[in-house]
Amino acid sequence: MRGIVLLVALSATLTHAAANDYVEVRDFTLDAGSISELEIDAGAGSLDVVGDAGVDAIVVKATITVYGKDEERALEMIERDMTLSLEQTGDRAVLQSYFESGMFSWGDSPSIELEVQVPQRLSLLVDDGSGSIDVRNVHGNIGLDDGSGSISLVDVGAVEIDDGSGSIEIETAGGDVRIVDGSGSIVIRQVNGSVRVDDGSGSINVSDVSNDLIVEDDGSGGVSFARIGGRVEQND
Repeated sequence: MRGIVLLVALSATLTHAAANDYVEVRDFTLDAGSISELEIDAGAGSLDVVGDAGVDAIVVKATITVYGKDEERALEMIERDMTLSLEQTGDRAVLQSYFESGMFSWGDSPSIELEVQVPQRLSLLVDDGSGSIDVRNVHGNIGLDDGSGSISLVDVGAVEIDDGSGSIEIETAGGDVRIVDGSGSIVIRQVNGSVRVDDGSGSINVSDVSNDLIVEDDGSGGVSFARIGGRVEQND
């Protein structure tokens, strides 16, 4: 059974980043006592997720920007085209944050920047359209399906990434790391497990891996590695 919506709008703050842009900030919270995983479905905009062992709630700050619109027109667009919600379904929390695609001309699409605080123990599953992703101190498994934008993961659990474009940097992973990447540089350090990379283009640098390093395909760009505890395979 689908859980009831458990979001609380703590505040809604209006600011103006530029004369012709509309900016609104919304804050939400959700008790995470019975939650083991957070699923995020995000469109355009940066995503910053931080784990904290001392909290047992999911806290979200969403900064909504509508470019080139006055307040009245921006609010109409937000009401009509935006999805922004935080819900619990069983032991999973679901955060949705996007504007419907196909509504905007190139260069002026609205965005939602997300700052998320979670219990350190949670797993994280992200489907992201565009914008940077930064995840720190989240010790559960991390799954990312990303269209474009840089990815930075620090002090996380096992990692699985399917990425279109943009750099990837991982430092301190508590389990295996699996990456399928279209383009962009990849840097991986300190992995308690194995690393497997299937890469279209861009340099790959891997160090301090306790088990194996397997590079399935490196279309273009060099591969360098150091201090690999298991076997190393490169299959071009």
